[in-house]
Amino acid sequence: MTVVVRRALGTAAATALLCTGAVACGGGSDKGTESDTQSHSQVTRALTAAYEKTSEAKSAKVEMTMKMPSSPMASATGGGTMKMSGTMGWDPTVMDMTMSGSALAAGDPDAPKDIRMVWQDDVMYMDMGTAAAKDMDGKRWMKMDLGALAKESGDEALTRQMTGSLDSMNQDPAQQIAVLLDSPNLKHIGSATVDGVQTQHYKGKLTVDEMMKSNDSLKVLSKSERSQLLKNVEKAGIKDYDTELWVNEDDLPVRMNVTMDSSQGAVEISEKFSDYGAAVKVDVPPANQTFDLMDMLKELGDAAGAGASDSGV
Repeated sequence: MTVVVRRALGTAAATALLCTGAVACGGGSDKGTESDTQSHSQVTRALTAAYEKTSEAKSAKVEMTMKMPSSPMASATGGGTMKMSGTMGWDPTVMDMTMSGSALAAGDPDAPKDIRMVWQDDVMYMDMGTAAAKDMDGKRWMKMDLGALAKESGDEALTRQMTGSLDSMNQDPAQQIAVLLDSPNLKHIGSATVDGVQTQHYKGKLTVDEMMKSNDSLKVLSKSERSQLLKNVEKAGIKDYDTELWVNEDDLPVRMNVTMDSSQGAVEISEKFSDYGAAVKVDVPPANQTFDLMDMLKELGDAAGAGASDSGV
């Protein structure tokens, strides 16, 4: 059981890192010409229109790739590549995504190559594969309610951090654009064709401090916790976030790239969006195929306590 718990927590941490990174920043190489740059006010109006149209769409198909070096920012996975693809809805939040990539295994040879993640009503379900099912009475789906888990612990700081992680994972493309709009140096790079779609290419940059002020999911942290997070990010050598966004003729984002330069190397995120307004129907796995992470942790805690009592500790 302990192996399953460790694998589950590692996967959840990697997922949160992937989603949080996508919300916090953006970037990539600049292949446009700066001479095509529009005024800041024109760019702001264009991206505001994109924000409004994306908010109204409420769902899309998403493909996301994250490349991570072995660094403090990627300690949950040890570096490598992680991919997510599927359908995501916002207002309310629902997801049906599949994760894969070298970063997912985190050195565990028995970890599944692909993990399906289903999200509904602020609860995440992960298909941990046949190896996990053997250890869990044939149940392969892990249920994870991080908010409830934190509250059960009685740790107020942990509760805020877990809630922040949930908020980060709930972020939709509209909220990512909202963060980008706070960049003081937004630029229109020019027109570009992305996967056969005619788009307008925009670019902006946020410092670490500006990103933290713009990212609503971080506002649940206390002043001291935000200060510590800022120190950790700066210790990793990250100074700013470059953002690139491609918007189609319907004012909807087609692609967003992400790069964070760190002392260990660059963290690169690329997201592609399509089929806005697609119906998102999530089928939550039945209870007889699901094991609850909170129940598992309680059992491990009780067992540890009993062992200490028996040994006279």
